[in-house]
Amino acid sequence: MLRGLSFFLPLLTLGAPLYSELTGVLDDCFCDVESIDVFNNFKLYPRIKKLTEKDYFRYYRVNLKRPCPFWPDDGHCAIKDCHVEPCPERVSVCLQYSQAANTVSDMTECEQAKELGAINSTLSNQSKQAFADWARHDDAQDNFCELDDETSPDSEYVDLLLNPERFTGYKGPSAWRVWNSIYEENCFKPRSVYRPLNPLAPSRGLCLEKRVFYRLISGLHTSINIHLCAEYLLDEGWGRSVWGPNVQEFRQRFDTAETKGEGTRRLKNLYFLYLIELRALYKVAPYFERAFINLYTGNSQEDGATKDLLLQVFNEIRAFPMHFDEKSMFAGHKIEAKTLKEEFRLHFKNISRIMDCVGCSKCRLWGKLQTQGLGTALKILFSEREIQNLPEHSPSKGFQLTRQEIVALLNGFSRLSTSIHQLHHFRLLLKDNR
Repeated sequence: MLRGLSFFLPLLTLGAPLYSELTGVLDDCFCDVESIDVFNNFKLYPRIKKLTEKDYFRYYRVNLKRPCPFWPDDGHCAIKDCHVEPCPERVSVCLQYSQAANTVSDMTECEQAKELGAINSTLSNQSKQAFADWARHDDAQDNFCELDDETSPDSEYVDLLLNPERFTGYKGPSAWRVWNSIYEENCFKPRSVYRPLNPLAPSRGLCLEKRVFYRLISGLHTSINIHLCAEYLLDEGWGRSVWGPNVQEFRQRFDTAETKGEGTRRLKNLYFLYLIELRALYKVAPYFERAFINLYTGNSQEDGATKDLLLQVFNEIRAFPMHFDEKSMFAGHKIEAKTLKEEFRLHFKNISRIMDCVGCSKCRLWGKLQTQGLGTALKILFSEREIQNLPEHSPSKGFQLTRQEIVALLNGFSRLSTSIHQLHHFRLLLKDNR
């Protein structure tokens, strides 16, 4: 019997219903869990999953070699091959570009990374040249904003489909230090809270803005944990790995009894974060609907299909009736609101820098991407530049997003959508085997 499956099945018979309290209206907004479940799982998730498999969204440029700015590096995780090990160029060709037509002429299946924490950074010379062309195109459109990761010689494109987010075995003091730093030093929370992974209700003594910030970080943490539980290594050996849901791990993190009642609150914070990023996508839709905005990869037919699919996603989002109202935030006295907004921004900036302290390369990759995705969503929601009434034919004025912000925004939201979809499967597993 597979190593993981030997304990997997008996666990399904344990305990009281996990989801008995995961229902009803969420705090700080006028939406309920059930409406989000139906909207996400049956309407949005299939489209967003398909969208992030497109060439424009599957490649993310990231610097995984930046040193931790807050404490001396204690080395990457000790798990075998957790460090970045570029694959030989001869292994596979991810994108073949025709020199005559400058379009994608052939697509081959890239070899799956076999080690848990390793980054498969296989890229052909043609792909690297294409990425340079993409950057030049973005510059010409005046959409490019210099970011340290994009300009650093240590930055590289990573194929997200070859490096899925899942369990790597990264845990212990190094992982705890990262989340302790996020909650204890950089996250608004009640003064009575000491243990960051078992927080009290964050509504005690916090204004709306600080309460929202705390819930966003908690929701992101919850989403990451769900991915690790849903894609857990159940068995390995003889050149194969078996991945699947680990109910024991899931219960340990979210079961009401196991978490002393905190599991439901953590899951609700995931739904709250989902609403925040959903609202950002709703608000930024006009930016992408302008005729001159295209998702350039050099293959005009594929680029057109990608944008059509993106617009379909926006149409679904528009139909959702219960969006978060960001205007309720930073709405007090002008000077106080501005100060709070800047504090909000600096706190989040610190959290994004802490992701460079993550020891596992694959965990660092997905942590940086999802943090940048949330940061882009916050930029959209609270930008002082007008988004809704952008000039139809004036790319050099007004609100702008870089390619990497766009890739991070959609992939980050896709991760949240996937988490809610995976919750549905855990619900069925727990219900059918009680």
